[in-house]
Amino acid sequence: MFYDVIIIGSGVAGLNTARNIDKNLNVALITKTKLGNGSSILAQGGIAAVSPDNEQDTFKTHIQDTLKVGAGLCHKDVVAFCVKHGPETIKDLIKIGVDFSLREINDNYDLTKEGGHSHRRIYHSGDITGESIVQNLIADVRKRSNIKIFENHVAINLITDDKKVVSGVYVLDNNKKTIKTLIGGAVILATGGAGKAYLYTSNPDEATGDGIAMAYRAGAQIANMEFYQFHPTCLYHPEAKNFLISEAVRGEGGTLRLKDGERFMSKYDDRMELAPRDVVARAIDREMKRTGDDCVYLDITGLDKKFI
Repeated sequence: MFYDVIIIGSGVAGLNTARNIDKNLNVALITKTKLGNGSSILAQGGIAAVSPDNEQDTFKTHIQDTLKVGAGLCHKDVVAFCVKHGPETIKDLIKIGVDFSLREINDNYDLTKEGGHSHRRIYHSGDITGESIVQNLIADVRKRSNIKIFENHVAINLITDDKKVVSGVYVLDNNKKTIKTLIGGAVILATGGAGKAYLYTSNPDEATGDGIAMAYRAGAQIANMEFYQFHPTCLYHPEAKNFLISEAVRGEGGTLRLKDGERFMSKYDDRMELAPRDVVARAIDREMKRTGDDCVYLDITGLDKKFI
């Protein structure tokens, strides 16, 4: 089967790519389970973008915040591109139906603040931002007759010629237990990371690094593999499956404490609980190793019950 474009992966990256491709091109969208599964749908907190609702915020400030958190390792041109295109991306998502939360007092968006940000610039849809975005992207993709969706199809390997030019992909149809050969004018990998390679992760079962491995075998250069993000806060319970606790809890005043009630983030960063995720995650890990405790505590008892 030939397609003008083959997209492997159906998170926000894959879905948004599919809906922005020329409608005159035939597109194959491959997902290893079903549309709506994966990591994107699990995102709770929101998306950072400079907003006209916050006159104090600017592109320059957002870029500076990002570069500071990146500890000198960011590609400045990429940071600037993402920041400057943030507002139009928010408008596009609103246009397809994403319902970002509004403040009760007026019609302005309820912008929150999260780790590493100096201003309120986080657009969110309740605490299910990822689900809201993914479901609206899926609805938009399903409207497009030029996109054929392959659910329960696992990409196995990219097809290359002697010059390492990619011309397609072999996929396993998990329903029929057969291998299919898809040939494409272009192949786009939007397969996410490999967080599930670790014993403790908030990532879903699908995050096994298939795309990275396929790209490597096809001859692509692989960079920045040391950067695997671990979300600092998940529910800890010895008899229950853990789940992610939104960064918005810390953004709105939640504090990290040891079992005796002591706050500890001041030992690691002046920004306390609003330090970047990697700093907070390492601090929690270090305190648990130092004390021998199984967990630390995220305390929101100081916040008003109605607000929570």
